[in-house]
Amino acid sequence: MAENPQDQNQDIHFQVIHSIDGQEFKSLVQASLTWLRTNQQMINSLNVFPVPDGDTGTNMLLTMQSAYNEIAESDETRIGRIAHDLAQGALLGARGNSGVILSQIWRGFARAMDNLETMDADLFVKGLVEAKNTAYKGVVRPVEGTILTVAKDMAAAAEEAAFESNDLMKVLETVVEAANESVRRTPELLPILKQAGVVDSGGKGLYIILEGMLRSSKGFSLETPLVMVQPIEGMKLQNVKESVEEGQDYEVVVDFKPEGNLDLHNFYEGLTEIGTSIQVGEGEGMYRMHIHVETDRRYDPIDYTMKFGTITKVAMENLIEQTGGIGADGKGLEVAEIQPGQIAVVAISPGDGISRIFASLGAAAVVQGGQTMNPSTEEILRSFENLPTDKIIILPNNKNIILAAQSAASMTVKSVRVIRSKNVPQGLSAILRLDPDGDLDSIEKQMDESLTDIETGEITTATRTVQINNVDVKEGEVIVLHNGQLIESTTNLEDACFEFLSCAGTTERERITIFYGANIDRPKVNEIADLIRSKYPKQELEIHEGGQPFYQFIISVE
Repeated sequence: MAENPQDQNQDIHFQVIHSIDGQEFKSLVQASLTWLRTNQQMINSLNVFPVPDGDTGTNMLLTMQSAYNEIAESDETRIGRIAHDLAQGALLGARGNSGVILSQIWRGFARAMDNLETMDADLFVKGLVEAKNTAYKGVVRPVEGTILTVAKDMAAAAEEAAFESNDLMKVLETVVEAANESVRRTPELLPILKQAGVVDSGGKGLYIILEGMLRSSKGFSLETPLVMVQPIEGMKLQNVKESVEEGQDYEVVVDFKPEGNLDLHNFYEGLTEIGTSIQVGEGEGMYRMHIHVETDRRYDPIDYTMKFGTITKVAMENLIEQTGGIGADGKGLEVAEIQPGQIAVVAISPGDGISRIFASLGAAAVVQGGQTMNPSTEEILRSFENLPTDKIIILPNNKNIILAAQSAASMTVKSVRVIRSKNVPQGLSAILRLDPDGDLDSIEKQMDESLTDIETGEITTATRTVQINNVDVKEGEVIVLHNGQLIESTTNLEDACFEFLSCAGTTERERITIFYGANIDRPKVNEIADLIRSKYPKQELEIHEGGQPFYQFIISVE
C-alpha cells in the first residue's frame, strides 16, 4: 500500500476551505473511488478465516463504482442533489454486507444534505452523524468492531473537530485520523479479528474512502504505478463475446494474484493449448485471464491458472444461446412458470450445477452469485420485478448476501420475504417446503424452520497460515468449516470430509449430499464417495456437480 498521508510531511497544508459545492464534492468522491480501487486487494486480504473468497474490497469498490456512475456525467452544482444521486447509485449497486452498509452510510449522509447548495464544516458533521445513525438502524443486530464502529468514531471526531475549526478540510483530516485509529482498535472489540491477526475489512474500506478524499486534497498520489500487459479496465471482453468461434461454448474469466514474477510468455503459451480469444490484463497487483473454451474443458483454465498463483475470483458464462447454459443472471435455465397469485422463489446460486437443482425444485428465478461474486441489490431486484406475482421469497444462500436481499425487498411494492439461508444446503432444504399455491406466511415459517434441519460442511484450501478457533492452519492445507465455523486443517480431502461428517453426527442422520466444485475432477470425487459409503453404509449418499469456485466440496447431512 502506498504511504499514509498522516505519515508524510506534516508541513504540507492545503488551502483553507469553508465550503464546497456539488461538483467539488464529486471530485472528492472520484478520488475515493480511485484510492479504493488501488487498495482493493489489500482489503480483500483481511479475511477472518483463511479461505480464498475475500471479497470485501471488491464489494465496496463495485458499490462505490455504481454510486459514482450516477453522478459521473452530472453538471449539478447543488451538493444535496449530488449526494442523493450518489446514495441512490450506491443503494442499487450495493454488494455484500459491507456494500449494503456503505450504501446506508451514503443514504444518511445525503439526508443531511437535503437539497442544499453547498456543504460547510457543520453540514459535513451533520452528514457523518446521520450516516452513522442510518447505518446502525439498517442492521438488526449491530456488531462493534466493524464498519459501524468506524462510522461512529468518525462522526464523534467530526463533532469535536467542528468546535475547533470551520475549515472543512481540517475537519476531514481529523475524521480520517479517527477512522484510522478506529480501524486499528477493531481487533480489541471483536475477538475473532484478534485471533485471525487482522483488522475489520469493512472498516478499513470506509477509512480508505475518506482517506482518498484527503489524499486528493493534499495532492498525494492515488494510484500505484503499474507495469501492465494491458489495463484490466481496458479488456474489451464484450467485443470478444460478439464473435464466438464454433465449439468454444464457454467464456472463463479468472482473477489471480501471481506467486513471484509471472512469466507471461509461458503463461500465455499454456493457455493457447486450452482455448482461444485469450486476453491477459494486469492491475493493482493482480492479473485477469480471459479465454473461450469447449464445454468439457471449461474448468481447465481454472486448474491451469492455480499453478501460477492464488485465484481471487472466477466467472464462467455459456456463450451459445439456446443451449441451456446459465449466464450470470441465471438465464437459460428451465425455471418454474409462475401464475398470478402464486409464490415465486428467487434463489442465489454459486454454480451452474446448483442452479439447475434449484430450478428443478421450483425456483422461478436463479441469480448467479456466492463467494467472491455477491450479486448487487439491483440484480436481485431485477430478478423478480417482472415475475407475474406479488408474492416473492428470496433464498440468499450466503450470509454475505442476506442484507442485499433485504435491501432489494425494501425497494418494491411486492410482498417479499427473505429467508436467512446462509449456505446452499439450507437453501435447498427451504425450497423443498415450497407450495406455489400455499399461504405466504405459512410457507415462510416452514422455510425458516427448515434451516435448522441441516448440518453443512464446506471444504476448501487455506490461503494463509494462522491459528484461529484453536485450529492451527497452514497455507495450502485443506480446511473444514462446519456450519460456518472453522473446525479442522489437514493435508488431504479425505480426512477433511471425514472430520466434518464426524462433527455433524452423521451416524444419527439419514442422508449425505455432496456438491463438488469447479476445482476438483470427477474421478477424485468418486474415490472419496466410495470411502464415505464404506464408513457410512446405512446413510443414503447423493453426488451432484455443483460447479462452485474455490470450494472443492459443499456437503449437507440431514
